[in-house]
Amino acid sequence: MDVVIGADRDGFEMKEAVKAYLTDHAYRVIDVSPEPAADFVDSSVAVAEKILTGAAHKAIMFDRYGVGSAMASNKLKGMVTANVSEENTAHMTAEHNGAKAISIGTGILGLDKALTIIQRYLDTEYAGGRHQVRLDMLEKMI
Repeated sequence: MDVVIGADRDGFEMKEAVKAYLTDHAYRVIDVSPEPAADFVDSSVAVAEKILTGAAHKAIMFDRYGVGSAMASNKLKGMVTANVSEENTAHMTAEHNGAKAISIGTGILGLDKALTIIQRYLDTEYAGGRHQVRLDMLEKMI
């Protein structure tokens, strides 16, 4: 699976550790911020653009609290990013909301917890079906 990642200054260290983890677990990693982005808006938009053009299947964004990256990327038509801090939300947002990306707050989570959340997200596929109705409704709002 192809996974795109990106981070600002506050998320960079964790992004690098997650990048190593993903590579070790045979994911193809597309890193849009080999150097820390100046701002979470820059890194999250770069990640979202890769997802929206089909360059990767899923994405992970990193900043201090995770919320900013989710807010910025969700401004792009067609993007669904969820700010997550525990495994069940990572699973459910992928399965029911078709989340194309998750955002992680490095000031909220340690690396071990982040890795379990990320793996749960990556292991979960979108269920579609009745859930697609909501995504269609959201898409019409933008």
